[in-house]
Amino acid sequence: MSENELTQWRNRALQYEKELNSVVLGLAPAIRSLTIAIFARGHVLLEGNVGVGKTTLLRAAARGLGGGYQRVEGTIDLMPQDLIYHTFIDMEGKPRVDPGPILKQGEALSVFFFNEINRARPQVHSLLLRTMAERSISAFNKEYQFPHLLVFADRNAVEKEETFELPGAARDRFLMELEINPETDSDVLKSLYFDQRFHDTDTLISSISSSHIPFDKLTEFAPLIQQSVTAGNAVKQFVIHLRHATHRPQDYGIALPDIEMDELMVAGMGPRGASMLIQAAKVSAWLSGRLTLTPEDIANVFHQVVAHRLFFTPVYELQRSRIAKAFTTAILQSVPTA
Repeated sequence: MSENELTQWRNRALQYEKELNSVVLGLAPAIRSLTIAIFARGHVLLEGNVGVGKTTLLRAAARGLGGGYQRVEGTIDLMPQDLIYHTFIDMEGKPRVDPGPILKQGEALSVFFFNEINRARPQVHSLLLRTMAERSISAFNKEYQFPHLLVFADRNAVEKEETFELPGAARDRFLMELEINPETDSDVLKSLYFDQRFHDTDTLISSISSSHIPFDKLTEFAPLIQQSVTAGNAVKQFVIHLRHATHRPQDYGIALPDIEMDELMVAGMGPRGASMLIQAAKVSAWLSGRLTLTPEDIANVFHQVVAHRLFFTPVYELQRSRIAKAFTTAILQSVPTA
């Protein structure tokens, strides 16, 4: 691909990011991470408090991509088959079976949005796991393919009653897990509170253009970013050290307050996680106008890609929200970049 084509696509991506920032205020870092994930063709999980803009952001991002869009609500009574088909009695009193949300739009399905995913049962998570991993599903003695599929999901960080924590295998299928913490800048808050534009979510989201990022062309283009951005030996060694540090932090002199580092880890980042880290970092470099990967690009996406792939011992797993960010920050501060 020519440098001119890479630049044209980059301009599209930056315009897409700009529109998202105009719709969801105070979430610029999360929107940049989401844009990176989309161009790396990775699934995204958001976590945050009630009313911080998680659903609005994902709906706006889906509209900007165009293509088929389906949304389901995570509930305790949702079953796997509910995603594949639904049965009903038609106007003539006859039983009917129609495709469910995953199958309804076939290969044109671009975004599958799972709202409050942690309210769904583990059986539903298992079905979603294969769909995310293989972009396919078996149903009615047939294999269905979803080449353009991205899964967006969110979960409420406050309400934990009647919820099911995602297993490690399911979390690992998400390229990124993003914590949504809006800025507290007074001008941003004044706009959110008093500007009527932000009080009508449907109208707000409809202002997003669906023409900047053609979802089917993005599927073809995304691998070309990975081919075009190159990494030198120093960056490769940096990633190898980062992965080792997630398994053996004590080898790098990493220490956290009130944490026994020898007892912290069950497992760190695996090979798939390292590969996804590089994919996201390459998109970060490309969005910054460079085709050479730097340690800074790796650092920019490290926490978002790696934190949910760390497995702590049970006593520390209960403190994940406190430990994970401090741990990934300490790794970046301790691992040499050259």
